[in-house]
Amino acid sequence: MTDTTMPRPPFDPELDVFLTAMAAHGRPTLTTAMLPHMRQLETPLDELDARLHARGLERRSITVPGHRGDPIELAVIQRAGRTGTAPAFVTFHGGGMVFGHHLGNLESYDDWLLTHDVVLVSVDYRLAPEYPDPYPVEDCYAGLVWVAEHADELGVDPERIVIAGQSAGAGLAAGTALLARDRNGPPLIGQVLVSPMLDDTLGTVSAAQFDGVGTADTTMTRFGWDALLGDRRGGEDVSVYAAPARASDLTGLPRTYVDCGSAEVFRDETVAYASRLWAAGVDAELHVWPGAFHGFTGMQPAAALSVSAVRALAAWTERLLAD
Repeated sequence: MTDTTMPRPPFDPELDVFLTAMAAHGRPTLTTAMLPHMRQLETPLDELDARLHARGLERRSITVPGHRGDPIELAVIQRAGRTGTAPAFVTFHGGGMVFGHHLGNLESYDDWLLTHDVVLVSVDYRLAPEYPDPYPVEDCYAGLVWVAEHADELGVDPERIVIAGQSAGAGLAAGTALLARDRNGPPLIGQVLVSPMLDDTLGTVSAAQFDGVGTADTTMTRFGWDALLGDRRGGEDVSVYAAPARASDLTGLPRTYVDCGSAEVFRDETVAYASRLWAAGVDAELHVWPGAFHGFTGMQPAAALSVSAVRALAAWTERLLAD
């Protein structure tokens, strides 16, 4: 339940128009029964491929071993007719650990990533509650390992791999980076964490400020963590790979881009994680976008604040790939 007496940062006026329109339709409570619909790809595959083709891109799917050897799918997206060796970006979609699709929101990569000659690999990790921890993060790690081990087949440089995600996908990217470090797995040159879902305890000020407000709120976040962790949520028996905010050692992690909105539930855990990356000697760039709600760049891409956020990520990516 929202505490209406608790002060919170205001939403950006341009973005608030979207929230006002959304609120007019009511705020549904996320339930397990809603998940099958929320996991569907909204665009038919032939239409999706036509859109990619119009942007000079092509897609193919590969089935690879996931956690425990079970099959998972990777989508490989690159410039049509590309030859030679390119950096790989292994990506993980958002959806609170419980919904979303690995081919959804591909347009979100257009203005900062797919302007470069890279290979984008989107991992179809399995979702909670049917597949609770450690399935999601282990599927993501398995996808990363497969890409590195099949670099020649994919035409990618195994020494130039970046992982990226948004929301739950960013939390999984952070967990995957920790797994890669601790298992001496594939070397990473960077990680992109956009509004990451990192902290299962839900004990931050921003978690209290944004319950029943904005887009993804604390109630929805709690649903996702409960689905992933069950009774372990908030207790002592939670892996740092599932909830990276719990990691005590962030040394040895790759160069990191991390951002969030000032008016979103994940703000405080994001800022804390960036601060701890700096304390561990990691090259990290943090942006907190004033008045931004969770997922603002995807929901309101033409808003001035969204344009600024994408430009900042594009500039970071340009510098990363130039090194």
